[in-house]
Amino acid sequence: MKVIIPVAGVGTRLRPHTITQPKVLLNVAGHPMIYYIVDELIRKKIADSIIFVTGHQGEKIEHYLNSTFNFKFDYVRQKETLGLGHAILCAKGKFDPIKKEEVLIILGDTLFDVNLKDVVKSKYSVIGVKKVEDPRRFGVVEKDKKGFIKRLVEKPASQEVSPSNEAIVGIYLLKNSTLLFDSIEHIIRNKVTTKGEYQLTDALEIMLRQNEKMITYNVHGWLDCGKPETLLETNRYLLDKKSNNYSIRGCKINNPVYIGKNVTLENSIIGPHATINDGCILRNSIVDNSIIDNGCHLENAIVTDSLVGRNSKIIKKKLNLNLGEFSEI
Repeated sequence: MKVIIPVAGVGTRLRPHTITQPKVLLNVAGHPMIYYIVDELIRKKIADSIIFVTGHQGEKIEHYLNSTFNFKFDYVRQKETLGLGHAILCAKGKFDPIKKEEVLIILGDTLFDVNLKDVVKSKYSVIGVKKVEDPRRFGVVEKDKKGFIKRLVEKPASQEVSPSNEAIVGIYLLKNSTLLFDSIEHIIRNKVTTKGEYQLTDALEIMLRQNEKMITYNVHGWLDCGKPETLLETNRYLLDKKSNNYSIRGCKINNPVYIGKNVTLENSIIGPHATINDGCILRNSIVDNSIIDNGCHLENAIVTDSLVGRNSKIIKKKLNLNLGEFSEI
């Protein structure tokens, strides 16, 4: 199975962190978000080939992956951010057009609590979906009476009645990669865009018209990492699933938390739902529902509902903040 993971996004909603780090390398529950996707693909032997579509700060992603996993990854570069469909097309050269290979596409900036082995067993092409209260914020699917997808709608207009409440969440198993790439090239030739970008959903619509059979797979755990508040929600979800229970002399640990390597904790209260990454120093401080990245120094500080970038220092403050790396307060 060949897997395409697009990771070229700039991540503007997560600034200032994404000014210096690619979005997919931001840490949740002790690992960069991309770790969880790649680890499952390799550990469960789902992928024979993993192709990353990189862009902004792509060299940092390559360095992290090559130094973390014993796996030969492929990298292709999206030189212009022209949409998800365009990003997927950048990987065309890694496929044999004669064989019409299967492809699994997973968005690199969203985490899923899903059994991918179940997804790839499907006889038909599959689109991962989750039922949502307000489908107007998402691309949605419309199915026929037999359960096959008959239409895809990219973010129904506010005045439009959505055809369903099943939102497309970012996992796609497509049985015919040749038809996929042909369909993307079709929308690019004909300048079919949504909000100025070439979207994957428009290409999938072309595939449906070519009688490609598609079904849905219900994804119950859909973990959005696109904004500071949702990154913290994902951190909480992952920490709740971990079994680590810490006990540190002189400190009160309200599990679940994650505490990395070479961390100094003195007279502090940590958690619940706090991630303290490698090399941090915390003295006389309280941290809860926050992610404190590598090498931070907190002293006489109270930090809650916050993201604190690497190598930052907070002294004698009570804060709720979104702080980029190498900052000092």
